[in-house]
Amino acid sequence: MQTIEGSGRAKGLRFAVIVSKYNDFVTDRLQAGALAALDAAGAADGVTIVRVPGAFEIPLAAQHAAESGRFDAIVCLGCLIRGETPHFEYISSAVAHGLTEAAAATGVPMAFGVLTTNSAEEALARAGDGPRNKGYEAAQAAIEMADVVAQLTSNS
Repeated sequence: MQTIEGSGRAKGLRFAVIVSKYNDFVTDRLQAGALAALDAAGAADGVTIVRVPGAFEIPLAAQHAAESGRFDAIVCLGCLIRGETPHFEYISSAVAHGLTEAAAATGVPMAFGVLTTNSAEEALARAGDGPRNKGYEAAQAAIEMADVVAQLTSNS
């Protein structure tokens, strides 16, 4: 029986990190976590950061990055904090569906590191230092999926 899984090594792979500027007091921390994971896996030289206005813009930027052929995987980072209106539900749903569609359309892995929290405190708790940072986790998922897709699409 054959098993295909990611190695966790990223040397020679190229990543786009799409980061929402909205709620940057959280997304800057998610970005730092993602960069730490990519650096630990050996991809520090293969990273391009793309800053977008808000979470709603992440899927379009991710799709264009994937279509460029420049990246093996995309790490998508944002932060949505529930407010008093249904806006939160519409945006979080649109971002999740948009990234799913973009990944399916392009075949390029897109890791979902978009926080959907009830409060700023919850968001900050998920963006702390170390490997429990959700940006770190999203980058690890992107690294593994880049390797898995490469294995699945190789001719050997």
